[in-house]
Amino acid sequence: MKQAVKIIKEVKKAVVGKDDVLVKVMEVILAGGNILIEDIPGVGKTTMALAFSKAMQLDCRRVQFTPDVMPSDITGFSMYNKATGEFEYKEGAGLCNLLLADEINRTSSKTQSALLELMEEHSVTVDGVTHACPTPHMVIATQNHVGTAGALPLPESQMDRFTVRLTMGYPNLESEITLLRDRQSVNPLSCVEAVATAFDITEMKKSVESVYRSDEIFEYIARLVKATRENKMIALGVSPRGSLAVSNMAAASAFLHKRDYVIPEDISRVFTDVCAHRIIMSPQAKIADVSAVNALEDILRTVPEPSVRG
Repeated sequence: MKQAVKIIKEVKKAVVGKDDVLVKVMEVILAGGNILIEDIPGVGKTTMALAFSKAMQLDCRRVQFTPDVMPSDITGFSMYNKATGEFEYKEGAGLCNLLLADEINRTSSKTQSALLELMEEHSVTVDGVTHACPTPHMVIATQNHVGTAGALPLPESQMDRFTVRLTMGYPNLESEITLLRDRQSVNPLSCVEAVATAFDITEMKKSVESVYRSDEIFEYIARLVKATRENKMIALGVSPRGSLAVSNMAAASAFLHKRDYVIPEDISRVFTDVCAHRIIMSPQAKIADVSAVNALEDILRTVPEPSVRG
């Protein structure tokens, strides 16, 4: 727990005024998930990802996704070695602790498909041979809003592999003044110090996995997810993968709040961020101007919480 607080404190040196987003990113890291950050260009998405990798001493690789990025750039490829007479595997950018996929929705669908195994199984398969990624492993992807030049919508199968979708937004006035002041002489990213290792992250993830979740908590998650599948405003509800993500994120939330058990507040705290990008709204919802967040918040209000308290 203390280690996670130290990591967040270091990242704050580079990312000002976004404490709530940093906590959510830390929760995803502890839950062993992937993050999609959707926002306009220039609000610090890439800076935040780099700051986390530096604070945790992770092997971080960055890929700037463009239409000409190939699947082999991510998965690696086999090359013939004339001296040995054999094919040798040359690893791609994906085989690292943290892959920063910048502007992920600007590349082709063929390259997008190369990320599916990487994000779900934390491995890549080339010429029938599977290569495991180092532990821990995660993908932090950034994307511009659909409608921005060159941006394409991600397929539902890929969206479902992101544990959460976050938005950073513009900084407030005080934060922007601080940003301008700090950057006049030095890049704050250079001030971020390493306060954890890959081993520390792995140990914290094990602690999160051991956080107790009662049957009442599991039933509450299942009822919430079931409500998304039966809501007339939602055409496509949350998948079982989404249910698991809610459970894991709730455990990470409990861990950061110094508890070894999950309470309903942990679930309500993460439910919208985990599920909003997984559902597809019905035409009726679009006519009524009901957003995914509106629908999920309504579900949280209507589905009764179990009587489990801290």
